[in-house]
Amino acid sequence: MAKINLLPWREEQRAEQAKQFGLTALFTAIVGAAAVYAGIQFADGKVDHQRNRNAYLQTEIDNLKKDLKEIEELETTKANLLARMDIIQELQARRPQVVHTFQELAERVPDGVFMMSMKQERDVLAFEGKADSNARVSTLMRNLGASDWFKQPGLELINSQNSENGISSFKLRLSQSVAKSEDAE
Repeated sequence: MAKINLLPWREEQRAEQAKQFGLTALFTAIVGAAAVYAGIQFADGKVDHQRNRNAYLQTEIDNLKKDLKEIEELETTKANLLARMDIIQELQARRPQVVHTFQELAERVPDGVFMMSMKQERDVLAFEGKADSNARVSTLMRNLGASDWFKQPGLELINSQNSENGISSFKLRLSQSVAKSEDAE
């Protein structure tokens, strides 16, 4: 048999396999690094996209908050205007009440009773006056109580100043009311 030395061939094959393994490992490392780089870029792109969406949403939320604040200011303005309108309507409705008050007083005050002063606080009228006798004050209170424009007449004070003349000073309080004839108008 002939002597064949296979050793150099095996060494060449091993060297070739080592070279191919090195190239394969290098190629795999390059492909792996490229895949990792692409994954990182993809994730960064997604994060940037989400940040942009969040910034857009925050801008829209800020715009809506500003709009809500304007709406609240408009609601406040509306409430103020409605309150003013109510006051104006109430004043308009009460305009004829002064005329009716004085008309009723002129009709209801009996002879011998003199009104010296009148004060009004909201719907309460306070009178000070003088009368020829206590009976005249009683008649005044009955007349005012029978009126549609007045209610709850109450005598606070009656004082006989001059017993020779029989003149009495009095203080009277009563509440104003809206007569039924005014509601119909």
